[in-house]
Amino acid sequence: MLAQTPTALLKLGLALGSVMLASVSTYAETLVSGELSLGYEYDSNVSVDELDRSSSVGDGGVLFAADISVDHDFTDRTSASASYGYSRIDYQDFEFLNRETHMLGGNISSKWDSFTAGMNYFYINARLDGNDFFPGFVSKRWFLRGAYVFGDKTIANRPGRDAQNHGTELDAYYFWRGLRRYINLGYIYRQEDSQAARFKYKAHQVKLRVVQRFEVFSKLSTLELGLRYEDRDYDEATPSIGERRHDERLRATIEFDVPLTDRINWRVYGGYSDYLSNLPSADYDQSILGTLVEITF
Repeated sequence: MLAQTPTALLKLGLALGSVMLASVSTYAETLVSGELSLGYEYDSNVSVDELDRSSSVGDGGVLFAADISVDHDFTDRTSASASYGYSRIDYQDFEFLNRETHMLGGNISSKWDSFTAGMNYFYINARLDGNDFFPGFVSKRWFLRGAYVFGDKTIANRPGRDAQNHGTELDAYYFWRGLRRYINLGYIYRQEDSQAARFKYKAHQVKLRVVQRFEVFSKLSTLELGLRYEDRDYDEATPSIGERRHDERLRATIEFDVPLTDRINWRVYGGYSDYLSNLPSADYDQSILGTLVEITF
C-alpha cells in the first residue's frame, strides 16, 4: 500500500503594521471552539499528487471533517492557541485511495506597538488506505504577510521520497470594502531536498484569490474564486524519461458558502487542474465538484 507518514511543519512569521488594538479589561481568557462538516465530492481523475499518480478514472466519495481549537489570552498582548483537525474521504470504488489526515497545531504570538511576532508549529499525519502515507496592515486597505516554512516529509515504503523542504511565502491583500470584498495576490518559493536525487526540485508559485461577501436570505454568504500557477524544475534526470523533469501546474477553484443558521453552513465548491509534465504519469487534468455541510459549536 502507498503511505505517507507524519510531516512536521514549522512556520515563523513577522507582521509589520500600524493597527492599534483596543485593550481588554480581562486577562487569562480561554475560548474553546469546534467545527464539523459532512459532504460529497466527485473527482474526474482520482489521483495522489504527492506520488505523481493518477487513475484517469472518476469516482465520488463522502467527506468528513472535524476541528477543535483552544485559544488562551495570557495578557492583552500575548496569546496562545492549540488546535486539532481531522479529515477523510471515502471513495465508492477506489477504496485503496481513501485518505485521512490528522493535523495538530500550536501558536504563540505577542503584539507590540507597530508589529506582531509569533511562531506556529504544525504536525501532520496523512494516511492512505489506513496506512501511514509575517502579517501586518500597511494601510487601511493593504495587508502584507510574509513567512518562512520548513517541512520534514516521510513516505512509508518509498524512502527515496523522504524529504526536507524550505520555502518562503509572500502575500498581499487589498480590501475594497473591508472583509466584504478583497483580493489576495501571493508568491511562494519552495525547495525540496529528497533522498533520491531525481525527486529534488525547486518551484515558483503565484496565486490569485478574489473574495466577495453578500447577503442571501438575510445571511452573509461568501463567494471565492482562486487561480494558482506553479512552475517546478527538478535537479536531476528522471531515469524513465532520460532527462530532467519539468512540471507546470495550473489550478482554478470556485467556492460558495451559504450560512443556513448561526451554526450551520452549506458549501458548494469546484475546481479544475491542468498538470503539464514531461513525465507521463504526472501529465493529466482533473475536475472536482463537491458539497458539504459544516456545523460549528
